[in-house]
Amino acid sequence: MEPTPLPGRPVRGSHTGRPIMALLDLLGRRWVLRILWELRGEAGPTFRQLQQRCDGVSSSVLAARLRELGEADLVEHSGAGYLLTAQGRTLFERLAQLDSWAADWRPREVD
Repeated sequence: MEPTPLPGRPVRGSHTGRPIMALLDLLGRRWVLRILWELRGEAGPTFRQLQQRCDGVSSSVLAARLRELGEADLVEHSGAGYLLTAQGRTLFERLAQLDSWAADWRPREVD
């Protein structure tokens, strides 16, 4: 199992673990963006609910991603379910800005 990408740790594309490279490595892992998207609301889903919302991601992959996101201080487990941490909510706000930009993205046509 690969270590969780964190600033200062070597990651894909950066031997120094530059923060942006660590973030992009983490966000590029399967299911991470979907998990963050599904945790955007106030009500924290249980593991099983989150698995269903993520179209049946395997329990082992979901557990691994939740562990990584927890190590990165982006997701936490409350008594009732999973929630974004303060840092996770800030990251989600930035990702929502990218979503807004992407909705207007119109690549020029190539001849």
